[in-house]
Amino acid sequence: MGNFKLHSPFPPNGDQPKAIEKLTKGVNDGLEYQTLLGVTGSGKTYTIANVINNIQKPTLVMAHNKTLAAQLAQEYREFFPENQVHYFVSYYDYYQPEAYIAHSDTYIEKEAQINAEIDRLRHAATQALLTRKDVIIVASVSAIYGLGSPANYEKVHVKLLKGGEENRSALIRKFIGIYFERTNADLSPGQIRAVGNAVEFMPVNERAIYRITFDGSHIATIEQLDPVSRAKVAEPDSIFVFPAKHFVTNEDERKRAIADIQAELDERLGQFKREEKLLESERLKRRTQHDLAMIREVGYTNGIENYSRHFDGRAPGEAPHTLLSYFPHNKDGSADFLTVLDESHVTVSQIGGMYAGDRSRKDVLVEHGFRLPSARDNRPLKFDEFEERIGQVIFTSATPGVFEREHSVPPKGQIVEQIIRPTGLIDPELSIRPIVGSDTYKGQVADFINEADIVIKRGGRALATTLTKQMAEDLSSFLREKGIKAEYLHSDIKTIDRILILTDFRKGVFDILVGVNLLREGLDLPEVELVGILDADKEGFLRSETSLIQTIGRAARNVLGVVILYADNMTGSLERAIGETNRRRAIQLAYNKKHGITPLTIKKEIRDIAESLRSEHQKTVESLLTLDARLYKEDPETFLKEKRHQMANAVEELDFETAAIIRDEILTLEGKEVPTKKTRTRGRKK
Repeated sequence: MGNFKLHSPFPPNGDQPKAIEKLTKGVNDGLEYQTLLGVTGSGKTYTIANVINNIQKPTLVMAHNKTLAAQLAQEYREFFPENQVHYFVSYYDYYQPEAYIAHSDTYIEKEAQINAEIDRLRHAATQALLTRKDVIIVASVSAIYGLGSPANYEKVHVKLLKGGEENRSALIRKFIGIYFERTNADLSPGQIRAVGNAVEFMPVNERAIYRITFDGSHIATIEQLDPVSRAKVAEPDSIFVFPAKHFVTNEDERKRAIADIQAELDERLGQFKREEKLLESERLKRRTQHDLAMIREVGYTNGIENYSRHFDGRAPGEAPHTLLSYFPHNKDGSADFLTVLDESHVTVSQIGGMYAGDRSRKDVLVEHGFRLPSARDNRPLKFDEFEERIGQVIFTSATPGVFEREHSVPPKGQIVEQIIRPTGLIDPELSIRPIVGSDTYKGQVADFINEADIVIKRGGRALATTLTKQMAEDLSSFLREKGIKAEYLHSDIKTIDRILILTDFRKGVFDILVGVNLLREGLDLPEVELVGILDADKEGFLRSETSLIQTIGRAARNVLGVVILYADNMTGSLERAIGETNRRRAIQLAYNKKHGITPLTIKKEIRDIAESLRSEHQKTVESLLTLDARLYKEDPETFLKEKRHQMANAVEELDFETAAIIRDEILTLEGKEVPTKKTRTRGRKK
């Protein structure tokens, strides 16, 4: 229950001190919405970490994809090593939702592969929220999807006290009642086994074995054991064990829910009968009666979340419980935590789009008798419901959207700028040139080639952005026909191939990279001196203010960076993007002059990422095999158990590369096939 304690490797610099002060004051003054408008490389995550440390409140950080969430979780763990930082994303490695295609009469069964380790991390997150205050949860959009009631989750538990009254058989029944599985083999999270006069179990939120021994009708000892060596780690006086599943109810509420489900079924079957929908009636009757039988017998069924409204006692249409429900709330029900929406220009719209797609799919299932109408209430939150449940918000983005800007105005909000980079790097110079050629000007492509030739001769690189994939491919082919080394990059290119292309680009294997939307965000290419934005005046998603600013930022890593915008007309997006870039440039230049800073191009080691994914990875695996071969031969079972434990710890730390190395060592020792990456095979347009 400790307080947040920030471990800072360096003091705030540039615009960070001012931003930290303003955001902290904004939270303390009760502002509902704040936007941290921070350019790339200005240290937005570090600023937010300082704010969390100042306000000492549990915090939800939401990102728009799992990879970004994992990166943020690692950063926050480095800033707060003594506190609880957890990772909460969808636990599906593969997910095909239940669906029905009416025109072809095709029913698609729900198919899912659950990642047990991520499920464990989800339980660790919810349990931390219910037991501590110094908690940061970094989550994807999974945070707005239905989750079991926190009241039921917390209420249905097992509390064990050393010396407390208990017996072996009764304890096993209690664990089965909170959805632990009984086993005679090695324990995994959420499992229990009887060993002589003792009971051993592994909680769902951690990889540790607890051994309970009895003295007659009382608990004699509670021991925490290492799951591999079985060495005693601790001997606590008590332990609080949460259920193995988030959707959980006690016996009385289960009986009430069963009765409610049966009543809804009877009503729906009556409606189908009146409408003479015999097929739909039979489908619904069989499915629901099977689920009810499973719930009566074992307390659980696949797809139980579709009945969550009945188990929670919610009214039709009422919002489901989600991760947000597990965060602390004030007595009046208002949120008592901070929400940070990272890359808000993407995350906000993603959150807003989840409900409609889910509702459309559920409507078809209900209409054709595959689910009860109450299944519609197993859903993500609507955007207004999300807003009601999050309390104070900080948006972070280099290009805040309309929503963030409109809401972050006085008296309920503010926009805090973090424009100055401590490194002194400046946004690139901008040049506006025509698209269409004339007697003295050959047009945008010819002009770009001339400018790129100058950059290439002095050892730099150039980027060109087009509006379509076909245009990117055609332009790269045209450049190669002119004797210029060029490649294209767009969303049809596989991940490993993208890495190869970018590595070759930085090495100078080719000099011009042509792309579409992929050139907007996330590329760190300090060799780039020139960016050409073709057809910059074609107003739309790819040429919006946000997209233009993000694309311009690709040249912000090099002191010689220049961006040419090819446009025959000055659109509103162009005007705003140019104005904002020049404003940021002026601010940084003034700061550099005042503090005597001479910006330098970022020097970043060129590493063949793709090669390291294969050869260095394989070399590491081979070196481990050489070192571990003797230990494996002495006791294969114990050795592999220890390796799997190391792999699980690496995943928990979000160190997926180490986990993959250990995984491949295990597969090699077991004589199984090791997954490999395919080499790049790309056709060239002639």
